[in-house]
Amino acid sequence: MMIYGATDIGMVRRENQDSYAIRADFPSGHKAGVVCDGMGGPAGGQLASSIAVRAYMDCLSRRLQPGMDVSELRKLSREAVSEANYAVWSEAQRIGYQSMGTTLVSAVACTSGVLVSNVGDSRAYFLHGHRIFRVTRDHSLVQDMIERGELTEDEARVHPKRNLITRALGPDSAVDCDNYACQMGPGDALLLCTDGLVNTLTDPEILSVVRETAPEACPAELIRAARGRGAPDNVTAVLMLNPERGDPL
Repeated sequence: MMIYGATDIGMVRRENQDSYAIRADFPSGHKAGVVCDGMGGPAGGQLASSIAVRAYMDCLSRRLQPGMDVSELRKLSREAVSEANYAVWSEAQRIGYQSMGTTLVSAVACTSGVLVSNVGDSRAYFLHGHRIFRVTRDHSLVQDMIERGELTEDEARVHPKRNLITRALGPDSAVDCDNYACQMGPGDALLLCTDGLVNTLTDPEILSVVRETAPEACPAELIRAARGRGAPDNVTAVLMLNPERGDPL
């Protein structure tokens, strides 16, 4: 499994409030990536996302054990999300900045598959051959409206309230995350990204970039494409790729 990541401030924002981390060298043999998109303005967004990324990966570093499978990773990732949430919430209480928070989307790979977790509207996509599938469900106002039949996907991408999320790390002392198990065959990929990417590029455009770009250059190329569309928000992408000659996961 190969893993690469990149982040960019975009063309409009004055600060990059996205954070990410990737690690391919856990002693347990696992590989992981996490992406967070902070909220709460300049005083809180960047702090919240960086705290969450660090706390999530620190938890994995302490608790990953050799041989842990997807079912065990589901429990561990919930614990890591809980620790990340509490770390953000605690800091918000300490500095008196109650509105700070962050999204989170993560993936932890083992020999039997990949466990994806999310809170908020940062996304995971699964890419198989020439098809792309969204793994995660956005915790957002526009996603609720789509499911009620009030908006189409295209309308949601430009809706004035598309940035309003219904679940995040930080506002409360506890939070629930959604978890998804993915099986990855040779050549399959998993993309973690913030809404700064998905609000500028369509799913087919994302697929095209991933399939036409060398893996190590893919996150930067996705960012370049988003900047070509004006990139009004920060943009972050993490790619996990099972090589063509890799074993099924």
